[in-house]
Amino acid sequence: MRFSRLLIPTSKEVPADAVLPSHIYLLRAGFIRSVGSGLYNFLPLGKIVLDKVRAIVKEELDKAGCQEVELSFVTPASLWRDSGRFDKYGKELLRFEDRKGNEFVLGPTHEEMMVELVKQSVRSYKQLPLNLYQIKTKFRDEIRPRFGLMRGREFLMKDGYSFHRDQEDMKREFLNMQETYSRIFERLGLDFRIVEADSGAIGGSGSKEFMVLADSGEDTLVVCEECDYGANIEAAVRMPAKSDAQEPERGLEARFHTPGVETMEELSDFFHIDPFFMVKTVARKALYDGGEEKIVLFAIRGSDELQDTKACNAVDANELVEPSADELESVGLVPGYMGPFELPEGVRCVLDNELAQASGMVCGANMKDYHIVNVDMSRYDGEFGDLVAVKEGDRCRRCGGRLRYTRGIEVGHIFQLGTRYSEALGAVFLDENGKSRPFEMGTYGIGISRLLAAIIEQNHDDKGCIWTKASAPFAVEIIVSNIGDEKQMQVAEKLYEELRDMGVEVLFDDRKERFGFKMNDFELIGIPYAVIIGKKLSEGSVELVKRRGLERESVALDEIVALLKERIGL
Repeated sequence: MRFSRLLIPTSKEVPADAVLPSHIYLLRAGFIRSVGSGLYNFLPLGKIVLDKVRAIVKEELDKAGCQEVELSFVTPASLWRDSGRFDKYGKELLRFEDRKGNEFVLGPTHEEMMVELVKQSVRSYKQLPLNLYQIKTKFRDEIRPRFGLMRGREFLMKDGYSFHRDQEDMKREFLNMQETYSRIFERLGLDFRIVEADSGAIGGSGSKEFMVLADSGEDTLVVCEECDYGANIEAAVRMPAKSDAQEPERGLEARFHTPGVETMEELSDFFHIDPFFMVKTVARKALYDGGEEKIVLFAIRGSDELQDTKACNAVDANELVEPSADELESVGLVPGYMGPFELPEGVRCVLDNELAQASGMVCGANMKDYHIVNVDMSRYDGEFGDLVAVKEGDRCRRCGGRLRYTRGIEVGHIFQLGTRYSEALGAVFLDENGKSRPFEMGTYGIGISRLLAAIIEQNHDDKGCIWTKASAPFAVEIIVSNIGDEKQMQVAEKLYEELRDMGVEVLFDDRKERFGFKMNDFELIGIPYAVIIGKKLSEGSVELVKRRGLERESVALDEIVALLKERIGL
């Protein structure tokens, strides 16, 4: 392709609303253009990369035994009501009515639609297993679209769904998709990690995320320094915490007058004990379907912090928000003095698992200016769950190594759904005994358009993009130093045609622009190699520039084609 014929509107200006390198460079290099909040057009370069990523995803999925379909973007709202997600999904779900008053949604994901398709088409266990996928535009009405392709409202996504006769076969396919996704991201040249994850609005009993490691990633990951354990902080677990601090003196359990002592820090100073031996009781307002709201309590060690996603899952809420002091008082709670015992009627409390056998603890007495000392938590007969946010330095439950934080960009997510959707939507098959059973399901997603941003977040410098070999819009760029030099142009034209005939994806910068301007565009766009035809031609040589590191080497003209074939892997 000739640069002069291609729409590549490069720019020196940094867009006002762009902060991440991928957002800045994809806009400046002419890959995408914004058309509204969280909405983007893909220009020729962007479409080339998008199609390359899509092709790799499709090739690996087809090789793994998956079948491609394409479902309607517009989904009947009735399916979402039947699955129970119409209200639970929240305002990100764009709802609308047609001229006849029928309700629809724009698909942010297609579990309901795919289940309906299989429900209509599959009757017997003999037709299973089945793995169907699509690569299709999705829409989620993000409250704060930001970071370009990283978090837009409209995006291209691969979503796949598998159907099975039993859990064992579903888990087999889950592992198959884990291996398939790993091959996809390896082919794209990405440094990624597979981590345990929260299932979120999709549901299911188990899920894993594929995270591209990048300092700019939105997700905080917990990884072990000794083994391959990794998890999103929302799902991370640890070995039960221990403390070297001196234990408080033991005695009889009793209420203790603590006037004006309302925070963990004040309580620690008051009793001269480490927060590890105190119970921190956190109140949240849980929001449920149909507008229902409830005040719930979560109790953890004073040295820990509540992980809100874990807490939300523990009480099966749609969302948790901070309650006001008036709201707490209206249900009989006393801010600053809340605890898990002697609760007001109707108030639900969940304790962290690590408190189950704790003793000699201090907690709120649910009475103004009073705490309870020397509490044996084993006498609590209520609910327990994993509630704490894992901290750096905590110990790995798998090997005992130290855990640390890193940042990541989610590019893939796989779920073990079980019968969550098939039961709700009445999707069943007949087993070998003629008995009707719901399908066991898995679901598997990849953010295709997000991958473009992830590749650049992990591969860029202060000059622009650095595309990986598999994702680059072109493998080689030919740059003529002096377009007015007839000899340089003749050599460039010949090299351009020779590379094209060999099947090399080559961009020929034939523009009548200054050499420095062309080099700036090469660095900004990020094509892996550039061949510069300039003054060294008189010596029978050209210059080969590698975009990563901008390394330069002089190469004999009659050797450049062979060297390029070697470098780009032909």
